Amino acid sequence: MNIAVGGDHAGFSLKSSIISAIQSLGHEVTDYGCYDENPIDFPDITREVCGVVLEGKADRAVLVCGTGVGASIAANKIPGIRAAVCHDIHSAHQSVEHDDVNVMCIGAKIVGPWLAADLVEHFLKAEFSTDEDCRRRVQKLHDMEKTLFTGK
Repeated sequence: MNIAVGGDHAGFSLKSSIISAIQSLGHEVTDYGCYDENPIDFPDITREVCGVVLEGKADRAVLVCGTGVGASIAANKIPGIRAAVCHDIHSAHQSVEHDDVNVMCIGAKIVGPWLAADLVEHFLKAEFSTDEDCRRRVQKLHDMEKTLFTGK
């Protein structure tokens, strides 16, 4: 797979470990920044990384910021992106298996390199379930993106 990786200045310290973990699994990686610890706004990196996923230039993406939360919020604003904050192995694989997540968000201030490597491995090895319940629910997510939310 081709995996897009990006993060803000708070995630910079963990990003190289994540890239190494992805490469050690035999996947290609494209790094979309940031490239140092100078402040950068996570929505900008998130938009670029998620755009690559939507264009089909990357199969999945990993975003890393301080907690993973900001990147997840930004990513989930983009139609066609399903992002999840994953700080445990179960969430890393089940988010793909049940919810067809295509972007995993990790907090560099929450997890270290060894756990991040495990998270990446489980995220990338997981496949979306063929179970009808999972497929129906994800289709409802797609339908929600296509309509203006009216509160009903």
